[in-house]
Amino acid sequence: MTVFLPRTAVLTGGLAVAAALALSACGAAPDDKSTTANGKSAATATSAADFGGLDALVKAAKKEGTLHAIALPRDWANYGALIDGFKKKYGIKIEVENPDGSSQDEINAVTSRKGQDRAPDVLDLGSSFALSAAQQGLLAPYKVTAFADVPEGQKDAQGRWFNDYGGYISIGCDAKKVKECPKTFKDLLKPEYKGQVALNGNPTKSGSAFGGVYAASLANGGSFDDIQPGLDFFAKLKKNGNYTPVESTPATVEKGETPISIDWDYLNAGYADEFKSKGVDWTVTVPSDGKFSQYYSQAINKDAPHPAAARLWQEYLYSAEGQNLWLKGYARPALMTAMQTAGTLDKTAAAKLPAVSGTPSFPTEAQQAKAKTVLAQGWGKAVSG
Repeated sequence: MTVFLPRTAVLTGGLAVAAALALSACGAAPDDKSTTANGKSAATATSAADFGGLDALVKAAKKEGTLHAIALPRDWANYGALIDGFKKKYGIKIEVENPDGSSQDEINAVTSRKGQDRAPDVLDLGSSFALSAAQQGLLAPYKVTAFADVPEGQKDAQGRWFNDYGGYISIGCDAKKVKECPKTFKDLLKPEYKGQVALNGNPTKSGSAFGGVYAASLANGGSFDDIQPGLDFFAKLKKNGNYTPVESTPATVEKGETPISIDWDYLNAGYADEFKSKGVDWTVTVPSDGKFSQYYSQAINKDAPHPAAARLWQEYLYSAEGQNLWLKGYARPALMTAMQTAGTLDKTAAAKLPAVSGTPSFPTEAQQAKAKTVLAQGWGKAVSG
């Protein structure tokens, strides 16, 4: 497994990305070539059975021949293996644009390219961003064959989005550059960490950074209903000089610019593997005072130019093969419990996951929406200056 790339853009760069997406939206609108089976259209199919069965879906997807994806770094949660596996299994080309993009960049691409052939077919979104996209009417309802095995509370009843893989917010640290690595959010306030603490993105745009602020809130008396203590924590980090606005990436870690990074445990665990050969002793700790677990969500663009391929991609991701490939990237797949019961889980990969005690809980749709509003209004003020 190789280095993970960030699924976020710098605050100023986000505007440039959005502009680039808009400028490149001038392709021809998707044609209406047949994607039907037994008189049914893939664009309106709400399940493989609704389309005439998985074989019919495979046939239609192969006829389309292409899948447009966005913001999928090959080394984020083992996406490279998933992309290669899908290509090998079905012979369908996957075009990934703007791999380092954020969840908001994905939504921007859907809205700015509506009706265009270059619109993304599928989306991988931070949970709160999936909720926003559904509320905007951008997503197609579709229930994969394994939909019933996705835990309640981790899927939209209509199938407009459903969780795919996730993990816990963790603290990654270069033990060769930091004398004593922090283990908790409280530790991060110590004066010896001046200028060293970073997030993987902007929490108003990035799912991982959003989770980082939520975890900080839980560590400082907040709750799923109250993310403000998380904002206050980062304001304090900024004031005492510990927070750096440099967004952590593999490159910034290697250069020593972000020796402490608050990020998902599966990304930090991937760093630990990769950096061993590069002289970086990257340690990973899930902070005991701020256990925040969250999943990313899959979704299909309602106006996907390749609707059959989009639906087949989802079926692949929620197969045992697809779920185990995420697991090999240190991410916890949504179907992990069901696969344990069925005996299809890769036990070797599961044993390598960062240790965490307790049962995770997740914020509701309303709680996430409220948190996003609070962040939109207060993040810039908290870390400015």
